Amino acid sequence: MSMKKTTLDSRRRFIKITVVGASMALIAGVAGVAQAGDLPHVGSSDTTAQALGYVEDATASKNPLYKAGSNCANCQLYSGPPSGYGPCQLFPGKAVNSKGWCSGYTPK
Repeated sequence: MSMKKTTLDSRRRFIKITVVGASMALIAGVAGVAQAGDLPHVGSSDTTAQALGYVEDATASKNPLYKAGSNCANCQLYSGPPSGYGPCQLFPGKAVNSKGWCSGYTPK
């Protein structure tokens, strides 16, 4: 009888841990999404932006590396929405325009 009780207790503990873990992951994910919209936008005075030739409108880029159709929204380093602003790995803690471009562009 004690073996059966131990197995039942283990199952209950497993279920509790799983439910709590899943809940925490969901909360963390929602909190992360909410914070992404609050990031300051990369400005033209940003030294990293200047070094990488970042422009808010890719079609305005005069950089010889720019290829038509390239923009932040289709770059591997961008993790934001397809329109508007979102985070980029090259600008930690800041958001770039999905229509923007810089020399760090890496196609998806």
